[in-house]
Amino acid sequence: MKNAFLFLFLVTGLYNFAQIKGKITDDKGNPLPSVTIYEDNTYNGTTSNEQGFYELNTKKLDKHTIVFQFLGFKTQKQTLDITSFPYNLDIKLIEESFTLNEVVINPKDNPANQIIKNAIANKKANIEKTAKYKADFYSRGIFRIKDAPKKILGQKLDMFDEVLDSTRSGILYLSETVSKISFQKPDKMKETIIASKVSGNDSGFSFNNAASANFDFYDNYLQFDVNVVSPIADNALNYYKYKLEGSFYNENNQQINKIKVTPKRESEPVMEGYIYILDDSWAIYAVDVNIKGEQMQNPALNLLTLKQNFSYNSDTKIWVKNTQTIDFVFGMLGINVSGKFTYVFSNFEFEPTFNKKTFTKEVLTFEENANKKEDDYWNTIRPIPLTMEESTDYTKKDILQTKKKSQVYLDSIDKKNNKFHFLDPITGYNYKNSFQKWSANYEGILTGINFNTVQGWKVSTGLSYTKNDREKGKYTRFGVDFDYGFSEDKFRSTGSFVHKFNNTNKSEIQISGGSRVAQFNEEKPIKELLNSVTTLFFKENLMKIYENNYISFLYQREITNGIFMKAKVDYLENKPLSNTTDQTFFQKEKDYTSNNPWAPKDYTTPAFEKYNLVKANLEAKINFDQNYITRPDGKFNISEGKYPILTLGYEKGFAGSEKNYEFDHLKAKIEYNATLGNKGILSLNAKGGKFFNADQISFVDYKHFNGNQTYIGFSESYLNVFNLMPYYSNSTNDSYFELHTEHNDKGYVMNKIPLLNLLKSNLVLGYHLLAIPNRNPYAEYSVGLDNLGFGKFKMFRLDYVRSYQNGFQKDGVIVGIKFLN
Repeated sequence: MKNAFLFLFLVTGLYNFAQIKGKITDDKGNPLPSVTIYEDNTYNGTTSNEQGFYELNTKKLDKHTIVFQFLGFKTQKQTLDITSFPYNLDIKLIEESFTLNEVVINPKDNPANQIIKNAIANKKANIEKTAKYKADFYSRGIFRIKDAPKKILGQKLDMFDEVLDSTRSGILYLSETVSKISFQKPDKMKETIIASKVSGNDSGFSFNNAASANFDFYDNYLQFDVNVVSPIADNALNYYKYKLEGSFYNENNQQINKIKVTPKRESEPVMEGYIYILDDSWAIYAVDVNIKGEQMQNPALNLLTLKQNFSYNSDTKIWVKNTQTIDFVFGMLGINVSGKFTYVFSNFEFEPTFNKKTFTKEVLTFEENANKKEDDYWNTIRPIPLTMEESTDYTKKDILQTKKKSQVYLDSIDKKNNKFHFLDPITGYNYKNSFQKWSANYEGILTGINFNTVQGWKVSTGLSYTKNDREKGKYTRFGVDFDYGFSEDKFRSTGSFVHKFNNTNKSEIQISGGSRVAQFNEEKPIKELLNSVTTLFFKENLMKIYENNYISFLYQREITNGIFMKAKVDYLENKPLSNTTDQTFFQKEKDYTSNNPWAPKDYTTPAFEKYNLVKANLEAKINFDQNYITRPDGKFNISEGKYPILTLGYEKGFAGSEKNYEFDHLKAKIEYNATLGNKGILSLNAKGGKFFNADQISFVDYKHFNGNQTYIGFSESYLNVFNLMPYYSNSTNDSYFELHTEHNDKGYVMNKIPLLNLLKSNLVLGYHLLAIPNRNPYAEYSVGLDNLGFGKFKMFRLDYVRSYQNGFQKDGVIVGIKFLN
């Protein structure tokens, strides 16, 4: 009986999702991939797979007119009288004959330019036709690796061994998505994922979605790592050269012009290839372009090819994108990966009525059990048939997944990885129990060796235990850290507990305590390793520290979308520390400065007296334009938005060992990033605050600003640092305002300058201001080059900075090293 019901289900499914199927080849019998197939005057379509096979789902037995459209080949229509399903139809496409009419033109005129100008002039009209719609969406993504090396930088690359063949090649990632989308220009989208499938992971969620495929050539820019100029952007003629290579007539007797698109400057974020424009309506018929990774400032990417095909409905008289493919190749360190994403848009409804609740901050959601669909569902709904390689990958990885989930397998892998090696006491050791989802870690002492003038040579290490449940989005961690200063002859330790409750509101609790050495500035602007170098080699002990004995409790969570709250209470016992060593490698005749930031030449007076204090902090972070994705395993915020992010905070010092240590502190911060078309990104970070009842508080509790006396930068941007300001020269217990702003041109200027454009760098202009009472403002102006490096490794930045306070102070060159961040 059970088998009978299964048979009935399959038969019914084949009828409801009946198929016209076959293979598409050229006149020599070669398979044609990515051919667009659709029912004439409908928005029901699909595309062929890499082997030329296709499946078009239709629901009724009747006459059907099917259109086969492929760039470079004549569009073919087939009228079918279907009496039963499945219906097999193999198609042979013939290469298109392009004609270029003989015309008399002014030598200065270019017919292709006029076609492009017409396309630009008619963009608004063509955009309005597809400004609002609902549609069905399907996507498939695949990543392949070829000739994978066995080692990288001396380390074994064995994580893919079980999915690679004897040539160390194979599929690394394969996924599919079926969804329904609602869209309204310019940027409102709501997508509901109906089905999601990831090869080898029955709990996984495909990252293929319609938003990631929303490349609209009618827009001025296409969003990649940088904004890429569209071939029909308003300013496109400043970036491209055009050549009319010919024209042809489609099955509706509409003339289509084939325009070759070539960059005027290879260094610009522009494309190369072909765009097909219709006469009269000047709408896009198809696009076939590519862009190099270095042009979009993604050096790991070698080449990306983007193809789009549009179909015409004579009833609505609208050309609409129905298929899109993205092919790419990237590689680094001997690893070469190719990928392909195929997208099919179908069943369009134009000008639907959207209610007010259609478009919210939730831009993507998953139906219940979207990632649990059975093979029967996919076999009937999938618009593009799987290739043999893809079918084999699903089967192979399903078997492998069952194996990988077993305790026997996980224990065997852990046994291999948990082996203890001779150098582990120095380099660190990790013990993992994958089946029970916990791990224990020992930090090792190699990376914990540093030097400062208070502790002398210092060795630090740590132990931790982590229980991680990724499917539920929660984890628990216990940890202890130790350090010993040889010159100071003192041992310190701290302990911590962290528990994240879920991945929906990110609710988290942290408890910690112990004894540690801390910088006066809690943001730690001076890296320990760099301080060790400046101290031992140049006798510049820049880092100033004190002993912090503490107990801390923190709770944080997202209250509602875009509002994140944090509450923290600390009990503190702070003690001053003094230098205990004058050891150095060089410049032995030079004296170290004292550990007192107030008085670097005073070796007897401490920076503050020992005191106790309780601190309470309450902070609210507000993202006014935070969109998010909802999945069964949690809520995932998309931080980028049109509006600034505001952070408000209140800090209270109370229960001090003496009343004068108590204070109130109000503070606020605004962060904002604005993309200026293809002219770069303008970024701003403005902070301000005010202390109350704080005239005699400890220097520890002052507001300290992130200075830099090393001439080395560590971050992607300098939106939180003054690169020439001494670390504690402007610390305050009064009101303050600081502003950091940078404009990164993303190559807009540098790409146009001969010779300099060979650097493929970005011009960065910066301005930094600090204002506090009873002192002239401190200001820095900077000009620099970012995205510097060698080959595919762009890890450096170079800035010239001038500072002013009471007139010119100094200037200098800052070398940015991003991998040290």
